[in-house]
Amino acid sequence: MAHSSPNHLVARPGSSALRFLVCRPSPPASRSQFLSSLPFAVRLSSSRATDSSSSSLPPPPPPSRWITELRARVGKCISFGCDNQQISRAAAVARAIALEWRDLLAGSEGFLTGGRRGLDRHKIAWGEMDSFGHVNNVNYYRYAESARVNWITNFAVHVDPAHRSEWSELMSPKATGLIMRSLKANFKFVGACLKPAPLCTSPMVYPDNISVYHKLRTKPERDAAPSAFMLDCVILSHQHRRIAARLEEDIVIYDYKAARKASMPPFMLDLFAETYKLQVEETARARGRIWDLIAAVERLEKETWDREDAVEDMGSLKGAHKV
Repeated sequence: MAHSSPNHLVARPGSSALRFLVCRPSPPASRSQFLSSLPFAVRLSSSRATDSSSSSLPPPPPPSRWITELRARVGKCISFGCDNQQISRAAAVARAIALEWRDLLAGSEGFLTGGRRGLDRHKIAWGEMDSFGHVNNVNYYRYAESARVNWITNFAVHVDPAHRSEWSELMSPKATGLIMRSLKANFKFVGACLKPAPLCTSPMVYPDNISVYHKLRTKPERDAAPSAFMLDCVILSHQHRRIAARLEEDIVIYDYKAARKASMPPFMLDLFAETYKLQVEETARARGRIWDLIAAVERLEKETWDREDAVEDMGSLKGAHKV
């Protein structure tokens, strides 16, 4: 996927006028340097994520539409008027959103991203649309199926090659395998239009790319001898930079030779426990990063349109040297 460059087209809220932002930002500071430079009030809001990540609880979830909101808020600051240093910081936030949005959006819910863990940057085919002009809903199940196979294959090939044959057999009806007991989908995009205007979203259409990720809903416990497990799945639209669908997968471990359910093999228990731990760690990391970006935008707002003596730069000669 071609990521957005730091050159952005921004709109003044409530207006159709557009302005170009052209800048060459300097590399962003480290997280510790960044946080130490924030005003106390803003640093406090970000420190909630840091404090909670050091405890047993992850930072709180970010706003559901944080990507759209942060981009609009950065645009408002730039439209109001920024000096060179503020422009550089605004561009750093915009660049972080453009490059990290998938990892942060999925990671904030515990999904582990990467090409080996699911379906990464998959191109939507024109033929996957139906007569209504959007991707047919049945394709979402196929996307999830392909990502689930990649998720299992990743364990066999890259994570636990010592049990490669056992992992591979899970995908076949030979010995111990996996059977889908139930599969539920919640489609997040709606057409024109069942919801109020701010919530109305066009359906997913060609051309678009998607990324699909899975995660364990709960940590499997050895003492419980589980014979099933739940997977959560998200399908991300790159065009909308949003979750297009969520799926719930209830999977049973089945002994094909004995023709009955089976307990989860020890090699699965061990690796699933480690995977769940990584999910928890990724949740804390991604949420902390998002709150850092939110704090950076809050600081920028306090220095531009939200300061007490704020006066909008309407393009005067006095403000021309700033950009």
